[in-house]
Amino acid sequence: MIAAGAEHTAAVTEDGEIYGWGWGRYGNLGLGDRNDRFVPEKVSSVEGEKMVLVACGWRHTITVSSSGSLYTYGWSKYGQLGHGDFEDHLVPHKVEALKDSSTSQISGGWRHTMALTSDGKLYGWGWNKFGQVGAGDNADHCSPAQVNFPEEQKVAQVACGWRHTLAFTEKKNVFAWGRGTSGQLGHGEIVDRPVMIDALSPDGPGCKKLESSAAIPFAAKIWVSPSERYALVPDEKVAKPGDVSARGNGADASVPENDVKRMRVSS
Repeated sequence: MIAAGAEHTAAVTEDGEIYGWGWGRYGNLGLGDRNDRFVPEKVSSVEGEKMVLVACGWRHTITVSSSGSLYTYGWSKYGQLGHGDFEDHLVPHKVEALKDSSTSQISGGWRHTMALTSDGKLYGWGWNKFGQVGAGDNADHCSPAQVNFPEEQKVAQVACGWRHTLAFTEKKNVFAWGRGTSGQLGHGEIVDRPVMIDALSPDGPGCKKLESSAAIPFAAKIWVSPSERYALVPDEKVAKPGDVSARGNGADASVPENDVKRMRVSS
């Protein structure tokens, strides 16, 4: 199994070993340091467990063992590792909040993470400025928060976009929540609000929707400026030397001057 982040890659072999390579500044390779790797390198075994699933966020990695235990490592400025803090981890670290659950699916967004358990419960955590965690608010979550669905529908599949999330339930309904300024939520508008996608859901418009945060308007302007819609790194700026970046919810000067892409220029 393979997974790709922004500038790093992870793979799980048939015998349960996990490998990482690429950009490793935040420990997202799981190798115990912040160095890049140009070829795959094996991550040290975790409590003797074999890994079966792996997914990448932008700068973090998520993996699941054969026993259903969930591990994360890498960048955690927004709590996207789910360990109850905002600290980076350079090697796989078990998400203790879900230790009594068996994780069956995982997905990583830009700065948020989603995990589906074997009993159909969905949890999210991390950056939540647009409600993409699905917790009914806009606060960042450093521990897993359960997503509540109408009629307690069980979830069969989950997928993260950059700043939004989708779930497919056992009733074959498709739900979406998070950023919607390019129409990615599929409800016919370019606003941020949790919805069930009527065109893909047998329950249709009569089904109750997901809970929404009061900070996510249900009636908002339809027109969105191109600068807001297509911004590559919203609410961010390149940090100047000596700047101290704020933690959480969008004030992230996460592209320092010494963190530009490395390019080989032929002379």
